[in-house]
Amino acid sequence: MANNVSETLIGAVVLAVAGSFLYYATQVSGFSTDTNQYSLTASFRSVSCLNVGSDVKLSGVKVGTLTSITLDPVTYQAITEVSIDNDVLIPDDAEIKVSTDGLLGGSYLEVTAGGSPFMLEPDGEFIYTQGSVNLINLLLKFGGGNDE
Repeated sequence: MANNVSETLIGAVVLAVAGSFLYYATQVSGFSTDTNQYSLTASFRSVSCLNVGSDVKLSGVKVGTLTSITLDPVTYQAITEVSIDNDVLIPDDAEIKVSTDGLLGGSYLEVTAGGSPFMLEPDGEFIYTQGSVNLINLLLKFGGGNDE
């Protein structure tokens, strides 16, 4: 009888650990049923180094998460969808760009607020975007003597 009780307790601990790991994984990956956010889209020429789950920051403060990246087969631009916290209103003339944390840091989306009195509506689209810059190509262009 004592053997059955110990097996049951060990099983309960394993299930609790598995449940907490699943909760952590959904929070880190950005997969969530959180209804306290609204979606916006943006089109970029390049989103290299960005991944689903990357942060969206406004003035250095995380205000959302990158939820999807797809390719537009007509324009060949990367179409991104971001989830923004409901309590953060973004002007409709705001710019969103791919930024990095330092020289070797991770990439994130940085929102620069504009001065418009009108705000982006849920499912709206950023008009002003700036894709990622490839540092190696930039150095080769200016330092390599390439005539292109």
